[in-house]
Amino acid sequence: MKTTKATWIWYPGDFEIWLGNIFNNRRTERGAMFPPFWKQDSHYVTVEFSKAFSLEREETISIAAEGQYNLALDGKLQFGMPTTFTIPAGDHKLNLKVWNQATPPALFVDGETIHSDSSWLATYEDKLWIDENGVAHGSGIYVPAASWNFDSPDTPPSSYHLQREERRPVSHHAITINGTLYDFGQETFGYLKLKGLQGTVRIYYGESREEALDKEHCETLDVVNCQLSKAFRYVYIETDEGASYDDVLMDYEYAPHDPQHTGSFRCSDEDINRIWDVAAYTMDLTTREFFMDGIKRDRWTWSGDAIQSYLMNYYLRFDTECVKRTIRQLRGKDPVTAHINTIMDYTFYWFKSILDYYQYTADVAFVREMWPRMVTLMDYVEGRLNADGMAEGQADDWIFVDWVDFPMHKRGTLCFEQILLMKAMETMALCADIVCGDSVATSDYTASHKKYRIMAEQLRNKIKQTFWNYETKAYYHAIEEGQMNRQITKFPNMFAILYGLAYEEERREIMQSVMLNPDIPAITTPYMRFYELETLCIDGLHSQVLQEMRDYWGGMLREGATSFWEKYVPSETGTQHLAMYGRPYGKSLCHAWGASPIYLLGKYYLGVRPTKPGYEEFEIRPSLGDLDWLQGDVPTPHGMIHIEMNRHEVKVLATEGSGTLFVAGQQIPVKSGTEVCISY
Repeated sequence: MKTTKATWIWYPGDFEIWLGNIFNNRRTERGAMFPPFWKQDSHYVTVEFSKAFSLEREETISIAAEGQYNLALDGKLQFGMPTTFTIPAGDHKLNLKVWNQATPPALFVDGETIHSDSSWLATYEDKLWIDENGVAHGSGIYVPAASWNFDSPDTPPSSYHLQREERRPVSHHAITINGTLYDFGQETFGYLKLKGLQGTVRIYYGESREEALDKEHCETLDVVNCQLSKAFRYVYIETDEGASYDDVLMDYEYAPHDPQHTGSFRCSDEDINRIWDVAAYTMDLTTREFFMDGIKRDRWTWSGDAIQSYLMNYYLRFDTECVKRTIRQLRGKDPVTAHINTIMDYTFYWFKSILDYYQYTADVAFVREMWPRMVTLMDYVEGRLNADGMAEGQADDWIFVDWVDFPMHKRGTLCFEQILLMKAMETMALCADIVCGDSVATSDYTASHKKYRIMAEQLRNKIKQTFWNYETKAYYHAIEEGQMNRQITKFPNMFAILYGLAYEEERREIMQSVMLNPDIPAITTPYMRFYELETLCIDGLHSQVLQEMRDYWGGMLREGATSFWEKYVPSETGTQHLAMYGRPYGKSLCHAWGASPIYLLGKYYLGVRPTKPGYEEFEIRPSLGDLDWLQGDVPTPHGMIHIEMNRHEVKVLATEGSGTLFVAGQQIPVKSGTEVCISY
């Protein structure tokens, strides 16, 4: 009888690269396509899949492939492209070579005991050669084949798509004799549908009413029906003479999730509850085939945005497949010719995202899969370091850090970038340890661990010696043309705390001299407020952070936001909130990095984090701040952790792993399946 089910397999990363090319090329600028401005790789067009096995009796397999293919049994090529094939009893090796220029070569094989899965090997270069006697010889780079949940021959990987749900506008009213404005009630994403359309109509989309009605400057528009998914709340439709339509609907497009494995948060403050809800909706809108940044304008995968999406996701949906898809897609293929997204800091975030993923999932196989591409990317980074062994932007690098509203040069050797590089090197050393279970290459991994550990420690010392000032109690901004730029910003200083560069006394000094100093320029993007508020939480300032949420994210809600924005400056008014990049509606009003309260509330108020990979062990340090009570759930790889807390009592119930509850100076063990109730 069959031992397990068959599934479609392909070369690791190729599905994500192919899907990512489709995904990233959907962006438009007022009807013109707008491709990414970085290198786009493609899938390998020919892939060989192989499997060795032993049969007790003859077995017939069925074969499906995405592409043309051939089949060889024990090195002997078989006739044609058989959809079924009978293999005699005994020891055998099956090889199938699939070619497909349009979509990733993929294979589905099913029999009683033979079935395609991740135990098969794949290679894109079998290096076959034939000697003078006609005997074939070959070798190649073989890796475990990739698979996901395409478990039927009728659902190949290329058929993947998000789900849709029909929705109606909540209101509409005439603007002109031939123009009507439709309001769908909140920010949304999908395909507009005009029923009974006759003639030509022009469609103008807007995240705001003002944008939809500004035909000359709205970011997205269509003629006739919507051919690509769009982000909008409002839609203004004008009909040409003689044109008409019967009804306006939309297909809301979304990535499904398991409601039984979803994080939650509720507390005594309805403003905070509303912030959680809108943050969760923002995350759901920006969680698509991949984690994207903003759903209206860029619609691309950005590594700096994505690392925050991953962390928020671990406290909301725990969609590990989307994390892996995005990490693979961002990395692409060798050779490395530029930083990820062309941004130096985004390359460094990419390394850390793999370590974060392992900490939350304990997925060694994924780290092992990514390790070769981690090494070649770090080789690229090392090749661009300056004479002092530090990262310095070159002519073709984008140094981002953040969008700022104060003068801040990004030239030379930035302290911020060195701290991120230090963490990337530490990540390399730790990941070398993680994958050293592969006995064949243990010595190589041990050497890698030693190399990157030494590099990280050397860089750590250089950062302190170069940028730390004992008088100001802060890390300076940069070295420019051999001179120290003594500007003090929050960016390197808060990352010195977050990434473990600052020891305890130094951390306290930074908090007073920089993070809590009103003379230091303020951060105005949710992107870096994510890290700023995490730094305050680490310092125990939970009540202050809650007030920051009420003021900042609550401020967006008071301006009418139904999802959180790319940037928010409280002093701006009216349509100023809509403008960015020199365009009146350039700002994204639904941006992934705006959803950071999910992560902050889950990790620092519910207080849950893994202390061993995959929540084998965890700690719970709940904090009320200025709340009277809170409760919520944190998803883990195989279960949930539930927390309830008020001013007198804490209750905890975990469905897996073992942990420790820290509350009121006590340390209480938490065992799987047993509720812990502590009064204090």
